[in-house]
Amino acid sequence: MKLYLQYAALPFHIENGQLRILLITSRETRRWVLPKGWPEKKLKPHQVAAKEAFEEAGLSGAVCRTPVAAFEYEKLLDARHKVTCLVEVFPMRVSEVLEQWPEKHQRQRRWMPPEEAAALVQEKGLRRFLRDLALHPDQADFAD
Repeated sequence: MKLYLQYAALPFHIENGQLRILLITSRETRRWVLPKGWPEKKLKPHQVAAKEAFEEAGLSGAVCRTPVAAFEYEKLLDARHKVTCLVEVFPMRVSEVLEQWPEKHQRQRRWMPPEEAAALVQEKGLRRFLRDLALHPDQADFAD
């Protein structure tokens, strides 16, 4: 089975001492997901994650250069074709949330605690990572 690589941003900020995660809806199925995209020749993986966070969620901030998690999911390409994707997750400390962004009219976005995010996402590996984050937020060393 061939795996197709994607890179995702894990947008976060600390609000009143609590870790908050931002999820967006996918364009087609309206599922709650992380901003993510395909590799680009001229960009490093963490730069792809930052670009997708801007385009899909209107966010900017500092992105960790190394992934903290990875998960697999089935991506539907069209009515009859799907592929298995391996998504590497790069934490992004959000410093700016724009009111206007390229995909604003195609997606919703929402800040939430990791446990709520875990309950909303469908991808099992991502759900497990977010649940662990909810149980052990002090171990989220990327949030320091």
